[in-house]
Amino acid sequence: MYFESNGISIYYEKHGNGEKNILILPGWGNTRNTFYNIINNLKDEFCVYIIDYPGFGNSKILEKELNIYDYAFLINSFIKKLNIDNPVIIAHSFGGRITAILQGYYKLNLKKIILIDVAGIKRRKSFKLFFKEKLYKLLKRLTYLLPKIKQEKYRQKLLLAFASADYKSIPISMKKTFQNIIKEDLRKYYKNISCDTLIIWGDNDLDTPLKDGLLIKKLIKNSEIIVYKNSNHFCYLNYPELTNRIIKSFLKEK
Repeated sequence: MYFESNGISIYYEKHGNGEKNILILPGWGNTRNTFYNIINNLKDEFCVYIIDYPGFGNSKILEKELNIYDYAFLINSFIKKLNIDNPVIIAHSFGGRITAILQGYYKLNLKKIILIDVAGIKRRKSFKLFFKEKLYKLLKRLTYLLPKIKQEKYRQKLLLAFASADYKSIPISMKKTFQNIIKEDLRKYYKNISCDTLIIWGDNDLDTPLKDGLLIKKLIKNSEIIVYKNSNHFCYLNYPELTNRIIKSFLKEK
């Protein structure tokens, strides 16, 4: 099924017919396909919605530039128009950015939140990263010293040498969108989250380090954190059955 708002179309699926709603927000570049284990664990008791962001999965690539607030507006519209009342949100990585804005800015009525290795904490650059960016900018300036026929090939070689894996993997039309997203620090929105929140994190997460999870735990008043040992950025895939049991336990009424 597809949902459209402001000219942006996204693919979504609905599983189960329970009275209580769950919305799963995947990470950047990720799709619904890695969440079927969680969905199958919940669909008998809940109505579970999951989406593909623009440019990923079954959703078309966007030609226009977006920022994180555009994504949050899109998901907020999705929730409102489909009458997904008082949902639980399960968010991984990039999905956490959207969740923080949904409640921290839109004040959306959410029952509970589960944050898994989420993003949105912008930290000071290390000296190594600072030096790498300066070197890239310097080498990029040398482009114009080359014959025009060789300039584009030189730019592509620089990009392959310096860009992150996430940046390399996305279509050209979405690269500016990616830059817009990662520059935002969302601490002020995480701080405004008021509903019960469970944070799950891998101790060996190299994409969003554990110190980000511990900071988010401090920012969100009604939160608890569970740390998986020997686990990476996709800790819900490293320990699928444990994750299912923890989620089910957290979703039980107090």
